[in-house]
Amino acid sequence: MSVAEKSARRFRQETPLGRTRRARKINRILAETYPDAHAELDFTNAFELLVATVLSAQTTDIRVNSVTPALFRAHPDAHSLAAAQLGDVEEIIRPTGFYRAKAKSIVGLAQELVERWDGEVPGELAALVKLPGVGRKTANVVLGNAFGVPGLTIDTHFSRLARRFLWTASEDPVRIEADVAELFPARDWTMLSHRVIWHGRRICHARKPACGACPLASLCPSFGVGELDPDRARGLLRFELAEGAQ
Repeated sequence: MSVAEKSARRFRQETPLGRTRRARKINRILAETYPDAHAELDFTNAFELLVATVLSAQTTDIRVNSVTPALFRAHPDAHSLAAAQLGDVEEIIRPTGFYRAKAKSIVGLAQELVERWDGEVPGELAALVKLPGVGRKTANVVLGNAFGVPGLTIDTHFSRLARRFLWTASEDPVRIEADVAELFPARDWTMLSHRVIWHGRRICHARKPACGACPLASLCPSFGVGELDPDRARGLLRFELAEGAQ
């Protein structure tokens, strides 16, 4: 039996209370490991965050941050973007990929904001998800980081880690959100999202997690799916692991 199989077996019969306690301990350790965790998209207001989050689909935050300064200089608000020519917007956001569909979405959502919300971004989930290109993930990013309304950001990193932690067995984002929400008080959701996503980007990679350098090793049912040798695992880290964090 492999290390990963032994680890998974150890947690397979976990009670709901045991899972909740383990999940909250994971969150505490992530808070110690990533004290500066935050949304990595650059923004100064809800409109900029909404547009940037739509652009972040199928690309990196770094790539989005490289194009949004020019986009927001040209179109600083919903009224300006709503009146923009699609071709001009496409050229600015081309490096993010899928630029034609994204340009259509962000111009369309700007037009919706102007027509229905006087150019302002609404602070309610039900209203946000009706905007072009905006789903629950994008809406929760905006609510949590621009309005202070707790929300879980179920992106690819969060989904992967939620399954590795056995917080859920689902691959459906809505089901994952519901399963994880049961484990934590609502006040923790936004910061939990940042911490889990940071961990997924920096240590618990999709293809080769740095298990041997992970501060969650003793709490993770998937320990052993990645590199176990401590030295080689540290070589996989995409940030400086604080001394004593393991």
